[in-house]
Amino acid sequence: MSLDPFLLSVLVCPKCKGDLSQVQNPEGLACNTCHLLYPVKEDIPVMLIEEALPYSGMPSA
Repeated sequence: MSLDPFLLSVLVCPKCKGDLSQVQNPEGLACNTCHLLYPVKEDIPVMLIEEALPYSGMPSA
């Protein structure tokens, strides 16, 4: 997964409006404040709180 850097700079966590980090395993965008992972499906971030997964790992760009 390789998101456009501009898109990544604009996207925020829908729940807390915090910054997101791109992670590879599992593939998605992680919020370290809410401890949620927003999955990326077919190169499209799914930015729905209802679709977010629990996340406690360290971000890896």
